[in-house]
Amino acid sequence: MRTIPDLAASILKHAPPSGMGGTAVPGLSVIREDRPTVPVPSVYEASLCLIAQGAKRVSLGDHSVVYDTSRYLLVSVDLPLVGHVIEASPDAPYLCCKIDLDMGALADIIIAEGASTPKSHLPVLAVYPCEPDLVDAVCRLAGLLDRPESISALAPLIQREVLYRLLHGPHGPLIRQMSAADSHLSQISRAIATIRQSFHKRLRIDEIAQAAGMSASSLHSHFKAITRVTPLEYQKHLRLHEARRLMVAEGSTAGDAGFAVGYESQSQFSREYRRLFGAPPRQDVERLQNADNLESV
Repeated sequence: MRTIPDLAASILKHAPPSGMGGTAVPGLSVIREDRPTVPVPSVYEASLCLIAQGAKRVSLGDHSVVYDTSRYLLVSVDLPLVGHVIEASPDAPYLCCKIDLDMGALADIIIAEGASTPKSHLPVLAVYPCEPDLVDAVCRLAGLLDRPESISALAPLIQREVLYRLLHGPHGPLIRQMSAADSHLSQISRAIATIRQSFHKRLRIDEIAQAAGMSASSLHSHFKAITRVTPLEYQKHLRLHEARRLMVAEGSTAGDAGFAVGYESQSQFSREYRRLFGAPPRQDVERLQNADNLESV
């Protein structure tokens, strides 16, 4: 059975020198940082994050969790989080893999098992003790990066095994609710997907509620209960993250970036940007470029 050191070896071989990089395995990303990072707001997609070395803290509003080699992070819906690596060094870099959760494959497994979907009050952002069988499956998935000819045949099988392990872990009821069409978690996931598809446009609550299959009042209530922000605040996070990416990765000016993501007022864009990232657009971008520790934008 493979263990955390095996996962660390795979990530070391395939991660970029700093930050997160995609891999040839669909849905699998690997991350490396050689030093602790500043808190960075970003939108985490529904995923499993398993650390092979180091430690990290992530926060959703006033709720924070820390995960390391003994505990993995499970994010059940796309969430606007603030994360920073708290344990890393050049000799012992932070190493982590992220596996996106495939809702279609998850639903197939649940249907095949034929089990009911119990209600769950577990948090959508939480850490859980690493189980040897889950770690072994993740190690084998990452190990396919050394055997690219096997990825197309074996990766889907191992990814289903990872989902199976999650379904039968301590958070099983929560995982099942993610694919249950009539659960509040699934409805809010659909609302989030709708917002993300057109975040640069004016937010129309009635349209979002219709896509989610909820009333406007129910949408607002359950959206905030699950994500800790309102739909409008969530849209602002998406806009500002994309504007940040445009400035850092594509060299856009603050004015062009703000306009591209839907802001009509430059002053409003700068004000909301500073509130989220702690500095005006130009100063924040310069800080990120100089520090060279941008984790995910």
